[in-house]
Amino acid sequence: MSIIWTILIGFVVGLVARALLPGRQSMGFILTVVIGVVGSLLATYIGQAAGWYTAGAGAGFIASVLGAIVLLVIYGMVAGKR
Repeated sequence: MSIIWTILIGFVVGLVARALLPGRQSMGFILTVVIGVVGSLLATYIGQAAGWYTAGAGAGFIASVLGAIVLLVIYGMVAGKR
């Protein structure tokens, strides 16, 4: 059941990040979920490395959205090079 929650939260984080980032990101449901989940993992890793979160603690919603926005910016730079 935790996988389903991870996908659902990743989707919500991905949608919020796409809504906050100006411009048009043409990507589907799966890529939105992947960006959201990986953004959350990125925020968790950086937060644990900086000492903001203890080992095993996940990042908060706002940090997850910020991580997803960083990934969307990187994705936009890479996808724009085609």
